[in-house]
Amino acid sequence: MKIRRKLPKPSGSGQPLYLIGYSSPAPSAAELQMWFDLEYGGPLKLKDRGGTMIATHGPWTATLQIALPDLEAERWQQQLGWRHPHTGLILRPSTIPQTACDTILHAARLARGLTLMTQGTAYDVFSHLHLNPSDWTDQPLIQFRAADHVAVTQTDAPEARAEWFHTLGLSKFSLDELETFRPIGLSGRPILDTLAAIAEELLRMGRVPTVGTTLPLPLLGLSFQVLRHRTAAPAGLSLAFREIAWRQSE
Repeated sequence: MKIRRKLPKPSGSGQPLYLIGYSSPAPSAAELQMWFDLEYGGPLKLKDRGGTMIATHGPWTATLQIALPDLEAERWQQQLGWRHPHTGLILRPSTIPQTACDTILHAARLARGLTLMTQGTAYDVFSHLHLNPSDWTDQPLIQFRAADHVAVTQTDAPEARAEWFHTLGLSKFSLDELETFRPIGLSGRPILDTLAAIAEELLRMGRVPTVGTTLPLPLLGLSFQVLRHRTAAPAGLSLAFREIAWRQSE
């Protein structure tokens, strides 16, 4: 399923991180709390704040709406092209580098729970991925793994005869996405793997270098340079990108 046009903003404050479509009625807050405690040890504390809920697990919090109003759910149903008549929403949390990975992991666990409890579909807004129950079964989210939250993709470059390799998902962590360009016809797998490894290192560091900076990554045996900064909307959502180039360390 593909986004047909620019994503609308939710009626409440904040930006969506996950949208979860249900074919069955939405679970209750108590049911979500029980599932989470059994799956991840709990205790999950839920506090109602006038239509939204604050979900707290230890030092981590996330804001969610288990069931959106019918008109808003219908709008997302049409926008995302799915058949689910009911929709839940996890908002993108505010993050700081020291806790960003754990905060996003907490939000993803809630999305996973709502998907599995309803046999629905979760849409990861920043990674542009649709996640069904079978996908979440392969992603238990017991601990943080960059691959569960950041996708790397390959497509034709819009303005040149080249292939465009880029990340989707670093924006969740308040980091710019990464991109690089290669001539058409080269093997894409090594480039995708290297780009994913660089993204994982930057998540660990909590920052992306500025334009013109060269950064060595000894653990990967390479260094990379940031060539330029721009904005693009590959999934209907305007995102900041930094183009990089790398070379193996001598």
